[in-house]
Amino acid sequence: MAQPDVGEVKEESQKPYQQILLAELSTGLGEFRRPSLGLLLSSLSGGLDAGFSLLLMATVWTVADKAFPSAVTELLTANMYAVGFIFVVIGRSELFTEHTSRAIFPVLSGHASVAELMRLWAIVYLANTIGVAAFAAVVTFVGPPLGAINPAAFAEIARPLVERAWWVTLVGAALAGWLMGLLSWLVSACRDTISQIFVVWLIATAIGIVRLPHAIVGVGEVLLGVFSGRGVTAGEFWGFLVLTTVGNGIGGVVFVALLKYGHSVRGSEAGG
Repeated sequence: MAQPDVGEVKEESQKPYQQILLAELSTGLGEFRRPSLGLLLSSLSGGLDAGFSLLLMATVWTVADKAFPSAVTELLTANMYAVGFIFVVIGRSELFTEHTSRAIFPVLSGHASVAELMRLWAIVYLANTIGVAAFAAVVTFVGPPLGAINPAAFAEIARPLVERAWWVTLVGAALAGWLMGLLSWLVSACRDTISQIFVVWLIATAIGIVRLPHAIVGVGEVLLGVFSGRGVTAGEFWGFLVLTTVGNGIGGVVFVALLKYGHSVRGSEAGG
């Protein structure tokens, strides 16, 4: 199988899929080459930035509850879910669920090893989790005293995520990982910041509306219930963490990285 080379992406009116793959390869390989400290700090920043979704979701739920029908409240809250993702993606911080697909491409092309992939995933995942956990703690501590958040919002956000059967959480997380892999792919296909923002908003809002489990923001949502003492146990948290991480990984790797890489490389072979 012919392997694509990581090179400069040529400008065209519309990017062909091989060109999007090269962009993903270039970006992914750049992350493999970053020093560990730089990668750690960028990932910590990503987890903290993603936490703004938690703050705004709880605030909007507080404002909208009883003022609007429940369907309107859910839609407004889901739109706030997207804000943290926009901050992370447009700000070029690291997010684990983007790397579940993007980081696979350099491994498939032979530009990086599995050991390097494990290092990248471990650093990004750990720092993301620490960042979003810290932000969740701040939200539960200062949100109610500020008068911006009704503590009942924490239970409203957290409880639905941990009340599902394990297989529902796993399959839902795979769908979320699939969507996040598509987010990374489609952002590379965009030519300007406005179109990138629209793509991130569209996909993140879809995840928020369906309440699909996300390994970083979703973990932060559950931690709102843990830190506020709103009926989420430590066992429920750890179960959610494991199932969501595995599911996101399956969705990003299988349904995006392997399929996109396969059809891009096969397409190049057929055309050449």
